[in-house]
Amino acid sequence: MPLLDVLPGEAEDDGLPRYRQKPRPIGFDLIYTLDGTNLLVDSQRKINTVPVGEIEQVRFTFKPGNITSTGFITRLRLKDGKTISIGDISWRSMVEIERGGERYVSFIAALSAAIAKSNPKAVFVAGKPPLVWLVFAAVAAGSVALMVFFTWRAFMQGATGAMGIGVLLSAIALWQMWPMVKLNRPMALRTGEVPVHLMPVVAGGARSEVSGS
Repeated sequence: MPLLDVLPGEAEDDGLPRYRQKPRPIGFDLIYTLDGTNLLVDSQRKINTVPVGEIEQVRFTFKPGNITSTGFITRLRLKDGKTISIGDISWRSMVEIERGGERYVSFIAALSAAIAKSNPKAVFVAGKPPLVWLVFAAVAAGSVALMVFFTWRAFMQGATGAMGIGVLLSAIALWQMWPMVKLNRPMALRTGEVPVHLMPVVAGGARSEVSGS
């Protein structure tokens, strides 16, 4: 799908970092604007003002989903426990998506730098919490192992049809699960740091070298 450098509603004359996303097929667009020490979240119905100094944790993850909507998520946790999730996927219609690409990378880098400046004690982490990641990795490994065993049994019994299905299912499972395990491994980051492996690929086929520190 084509990538847009700027979506409608992002290009303003004020020069502020801005990112527009429609996180669900049905619903309103969200416009995030970094205005000094505040993050403005415009849902088209109201505008919420979030002081970036109130953000105590920033977590970067790879989002499991279906083939078309899998993407990256930056989740902000505030001191009052509320969370804000900003993803690189925007739904243009029920069947069409737009990936944020460089727009997303640039905005998250600017936001991370602002958070680090306003709250040097903010915790930046990559991947899932350790226990959640370990459980998922174990389940993923077990699922693939069962499929491989099923394929081997079918081969030993000469059931070529079942063996073919086993090979196909094993390949699909590995293709879907491996990135989730690899990219979501727990990792501590420096305050303001943006992990390159949890950012989308930008123009030229390479990931941006980004850092908010």
